[in-house]
Amino acid sequence: MKLLICTQAVDSRDSNLGFFHTWITEFAKHCEQVTVVCLREGEHSLPGNVRVLSLGKEQGSGRLVRVWRFLRYIRSSDYDAVFVHMNPEYILLGGYWWRRWGKKVGLWYAHKSVTWKLRHALRFVDRVFTVSENSFGIATPKLKVLGHGIDTNLFAPAMHVENAGLRIVTVGRVAESKRLLEMVAVLDVLYERGQKFSFTIVGEPVTEAEEVYAARLGEEIAKRPYQGQVQMLGAVPHHMLPDVLHAQDVLFNFGTTGNMDKAGLEALAAGVALFSTNAHFEDLLAPWGLYVASPNPEHIAQALLHFFGRGDQPAILATLRNKVVAEHSLSTLIPKILKELA
Repeated sequence: MKLLICTQAVDSRDSNLGFFHTWITEFAKHCEQVTVVCLREGEHSLPGNVRVLSLGKEQGSGRLVRVWRFLRYIRSSDYDAVFVHMNPEYILLGGYWWRRWGKKVGLWYAHKSVTWKLRHALRFVDRVFTVSENSFGIATPKLKVLGHGIDTNLFAPAMHVENAGLRIVTVGRVAESKRLLEMVAVLDVLYERGQKFSFTIVGEPVTEAEEVYAARLGEEIAKRPYQGQVQMLGAVPHHMLPDVLHAQDVLFNFGTTGNMDKAGLEALAAGVALFSTNAHFEDLLAPWGLYVASPNPEHIAQALLHFFGRGDQPAILATLRNKVVAEHSLSTLIPKILKELA
């Protein structure tokens, strides 16, 4: 198959979108040729059968120029099917032409938000791929639930170094939806109980609203007597995240994004405990005491300390990694997508 992929960025060093570099590499293993149209092109090292065509945002190109380039690219490129990642805008621009040209179109979308763009784009797609039944907000027979695509070779366990305190990390955008201030409230309880810990925040704000939230978060941390135990690491390239995770004991995920956050599954694949209040992780984590529905920081801290007070964590983490490999591995996801687009 010759595949056209439309995505936001091709940049292995992007802290939020760098993972898609690995997706493109995996698609290339199963396709004769892959053409990638992206809004922004950054650093990448891709197989020889991959061609990247940028719309030029990294060069400051205006919207009309980017639209013209997109239409030129989809007319001049050679491909059999189209895979659009998280951006229904591409389908609004190209969907009519793809239908006229007989191209099969698939959209990957995993977010609780339902926009008018998404509703209109749905008319022009043959398949919608998503993570779980709850991660796509429109009922449609076109929906295929496939799980996340985690590179379980990159995110793999490493030798665990014992530490006197509890090493906690969170990964993702510094945004209100990630509930970082609620995490600080849990740290307050741990501190009051005399529990030694460190807290590492990996990620950065993206929007103006997130910049305001990040400033507020920094102010709150500065008020704490344990502020020296908190590190705001900023953005970390995706391929370097395993090294960060291997120096941690548990990842906090309190997100309200409407699906199973990829960062949580990556932590489990790397052999790191995931502790979550995200309801989409309940079925996976609740049997092991790693999920708490209550937002009460006392309840969360108590459950956390209870888990790390038991002696069977290695066996639990091995079981959870096996589930991620079986249900969310990138190497099994990509062939499923291509089968639907054949």
